[in-house]
Amino acid sequence: MATQILEIGDSAARAQAGVAGHPEPTTDLLGEKLILNMGPSHPATHGVLRLVLELDGEIITKATPDIGYLHRGDEKIAENMQYNQFIPYTDRLDYLAPLANNVAYALAVEKLMGWELPPRGKAIRVICCEMARVSAHLLGIGSFAMDTGAMTVFLYTFTEREKLYNLIELLTGARFTTSYTRIGGQTHDLTPAFIEQLRTFCREFPAHVDEIDNLLTRNPIFINRTKDIAVISKEKAIAYALSGPNLRGSGVEHDLRKAHPYLDYEKYDFDIPVGTVGDCYDRYVVRMLEMRESVKILNQVLDRLPDGPMNVENGKGFLPPKEMALKKMEELIHQFMLVTEGIKAPPGEVYFGAENPKGELGFYIHSKGGGVPHRLKIRSPSFVNLTILHELLPGHMMSDVVAVLGSLDFVMGECDR
Repeated sequence: MATQILEIGDSAARAQAGVAGHPEPTTDLLGEKLILNMGPSHPATHGVLRLVLELDGEIITKATPDIGYLHRGDEKIAENMQYNQFIPYTDRLDYLAPLANNVAYALAVEKLMGWELPPRGKAIRVICCEMARVSAHLLGIGSFAMDTGAMTVFLYTFTEREKLYNLIELLTGARFTTSYTRIGGQTHDLTPAFIEQLRTFCREFPAHVDEIDNLLTRNPIFINRTKDIAVISKEKAIAYALSGPNLRGSGVEHDLRKAHPYLDYEKYDFDIPVGTVGDCYDRYVVRMLEMRESVKILNQVLDRLPDGPMNVENGKGFLPPKEMALKKMEELIHQFMLVTEGIKAPPGEVYFGAENPKGELGFYIHSKGGGVPHRLKIRSPSFVNLTILHELLPGHMMSDVVAVLGSLDFVMGECDR
């Protein structure tokens, strides 16, 4: 963990460390307070997040998050690209759930276009989203456990995550940055081998969740590190616009898959786990239960997987099959026009939010017509969830910081964009 302790009176050292703009801490009966720079260092702060902490002994009296070290200008990049060309960039938002990012962005553009996928296309996207949710939660829980001293759990979660990556590679041809989704559908259909192996994973995975549960949920060390730490009340969670497990951990039963159903989620039977206290422990339990619910959804999708086309039936909006483009002049011209000019979006403004593993990932698109958006803005859940840190950390011990950060489960690539 990259840390640097500065004496308050040393203004030159404070300026060199980049904290000169912060107000001078006050002194109290116990002596002068200290400024400590925590981060930006991966994995200490789960990415390039810098926390400027004011300490009274080991008690945090003030916390100032400093973000933006990973800013890449994704929104401006999107405004200079055709809609399909931006899909690989969505992989790199929450890079622990690229499949879900692809789907959320594609649904936003399809809302602008007025397109709706056929049932099989929706089912494939549900599979993508729930696989991404389980994969992201496995990493989140594993790193959270390791931060609080439970190394074995980290090894268990990464073993299961590797199985999911094998499935993702079988589905998309890539393990990490998948770029599988297209505006109006997917690049290719499910294979029988993938369906069979996903069924095997769904059959075996609950037993491995039980093992993680037995190792961690009633572990006295983990409980002492997380119980009644960083409590977020229901009112406070709503006031800060938190979403995902961080919101539901505070007892707010809000999930976009239920509140504003998309991809036929209303047809699947699943529960929304919620916490009662809103502490680090509740946020952990919510993610554990969500993995079980995702497997329940995956089993339902596989049991009732519809036949038929998987892409929108719009002859001019989706790339023709490669073999047809090589055989027919009309299909070749069609492909050439889409690749060079992009899909012809109508003028208008839309917003679509999807329930991603970290919370609500939303895309606002302002179109003036044509193949490139005039404006595109991203509502990244990690950015919004981190806004509560300045109020959440004061009053806690320095050693609690890693537990708090692990419980929020954020990704700086998505936060900074």
